Amino acid sequence: MSLGGKLALFAGGALFGSAGLKILSSRDARKVYTHTTAAVLRCKDEVMKHVELVQEGCSDILADAKQINEDRRVADEAAFIEDGDEEQ
Repeated sequence: MSLGGKLALFAGGALFGSAGLKILSSRDARKVYTHTTAAVLRCKDEVMKHVELVQEGCSDILADAKQINEDRRVADEAAFIEDGDEEQ
């Protein structure tokens, strides 16, 4: 590529970059960024609500499972004691 072609390419890139920066920093673009960010924050809030519901459900399941195991342990101990009494 010739020097003139390289300079033209450089000038085109610089022009495109300058125009791109103006577009990205324009008032309309800022509105788009603001609305997009607001939508993302709303989405995050909804996701966090669902996460909290799932966590509450998991906590309930864990508590129930622990209670089942405790009831089973007590029943096993009672059965062991009864078996010991029958042997005597």
